[in-house]
Amino acid sequence: MSMNASTRTSHAGRRGRVRPRGRPALLGWLYATPTAVFVVALFVLPLGLVVRMSVSRWPLLTGDQGLNAPDNFEKAVNHRFFTDSVVFTVKYTVLATVLLLVLGLGLALLVQESSRWNNLLRASFLIPSALGLASASLLFYVLYSPFASPLKPLMDSWGFTFLGSSNGALLSTTFLIVWRFAGFYMVLMLVGLQGIPAQVYEAARIDGASRWQIFRTVTLPLLRPTLALTTVLCVTGSLLAFEQFYILTKGGPDNSTITVVQLIYSVAFQGQNDLGVAAAISVIVLLALILINAAQLRAFRSEES
Repeated sequence: MSMNASTRTSHAGRRGRVRPRGRPALLGWLYATPTAVFVVALFVLPLGLVVRMSVSRWPLLTGDQGLNAPDNFEKAVNHRFFTDSVVFTVKYTVLATVLLLVLGLGLALLVQESSRWNNLLRASFLIPSALGLASASLLFYVLYSPFASPLKPLMDSWGFTFLGSSNGALLSTTFLIVWRFAGFYMVLMLVGLQGIPAQVYEAARIDGASRWQIFRTVTLPLLRPTLALTTVLCVTGSLLAFEQFYILTKGGPDNSTITVVQLIYSVAFQGQNDLGVAAAISVIVLLALILINAAQLRAFRSEES
């Protein structure tokens, strides 16, 4: 009997110590509410509006509104600059992504060891990232200008201009982006490198592996999560390129450097002033980004497994 009484007492004590489940849940909802409000107001509602605009007649200023699906998508795909803008954007994305990932990883390997000089190099490489992209584009616009550039004597002697041809404009703009973002991707790569245990490198050296073998069989496999993140960020940012081309080239020469986002801006606010067609292009770009990012993440996961 005394054992049963003590058992009942212990159970009663446990029940007395059990905290109500409703209060933590309520606190969680209260903490999440501000973020949820911002997400709904600044992402969900605008996204719904864009989807509605993409299937409706939606002139910029005046005109009749109403559903016209799928006319906007047909006009978007049949736009005279749609295919050219997609091809150019993909070309720029591949070039910028490869250069940024290779240079970012190279810089991270260069300053991986912590020392006074390496810390100075890290700060030097990261300084351009503190400059806004529009400000950096204006800075390079002056640098590339055939009239005000400090490189004008060099351009006159060689007879070329940085933005005078399609390939020159592409390479010049890509150089700007690499200069601006290489330090940022260096930091991401550096975080991934520092997360690799030192014991793994020591074991590889004991086994007699060379530096290249360590990099290929140890560093790259353990760096895959960081590479996946940086690749998604770089591809997404490159596909949505706008400021640098709008400031440096404005789509020229001969409309050869028009990106997809530039086309959206042009259709919406220049020429056609048709927000419906611009929204249709935006929806196409969004779906393409979702598919591309999903394919990238799936490829990295399959390689890791």
